Amino acid sequence: MVADSYDFWLFDLDGTLVDAEWAYTRDVFDRVGDRVGRRFSDREAYVLWHGLTGARNRQLQAWGVDPEAFWPAFHAEEDPRARAEHTFLHDDATFVGDLDRPVGLVTHCQRFLADPVLEHLDVADWFDVVVCCDDDTGWKPDPAPVDLARAGLGVDAEDVGVLAGDGSNDVGAAWNAGLDAIHVERHGADRRGHCVRGDHRVPHFGALDGVDAAAARDATSHLPAFDE
Repeated sequence: MVADSYDFWLFDLDGTLVDAEWAYTRDVFDRVGDRVGRRFSDREAYVLWHGLTGARNRQLQAWGVDPEAFWPAFHAEEDPRARAEHTFLHDDATFVGDLDRPVGLVTHCQRFLADPVLEHLDVADWFDVVVCCDDDTGWKPDPAPVDLARAGLGVDAEDVGVLAGDGSNDVGAAWNAGLDAIHVERHGADRRGHCVRGDHRVPHFGALDGVDAAAARDATSHLPAFDE
């Protein structure tokens, strides 16, 4: 069974184990838009928040937004306490706390945001290592942050691992690091605009063989209705 097939597990955080309430995301992008002098539509905010099209800087450039102006504005408008209070744990993700093997996080969420979220949701002790990607560690699909997490877990070279995430960058990082990949499609291919491959492709973790997860949240219940 899938749940018993791996010696260690790595997970993405946002969109995979947790999500922010849409009202919070919309409010952040409204304030960021004021800072950079550009309104972001619901669809743009959702696509960028979840990285549905892959590299976010490339997407920003395609929209004519300078990443070097956007990211300082974005981080200035994110309050760690507010982010944590408006973040929920996906029901099907509770199985992670029961895994009896090394478990780590590899996330693009920055440390000043990730730590309060983990503490607020009372899941920090699920993870033996947390790697928050930055320019020094590298960004998924670069395998470097995955390798850093694997080293932090202290697993052996012959141990078989898997990385689970909701985006193509997660799958790419897993494969580039020689791990299996689980793609959790929480958004739908129609919203993403393409399908993402993986060694396992599921709508939620409860669909994995051998996972005794809590009743899964409807895969689309948290998705907003877009304006353009």
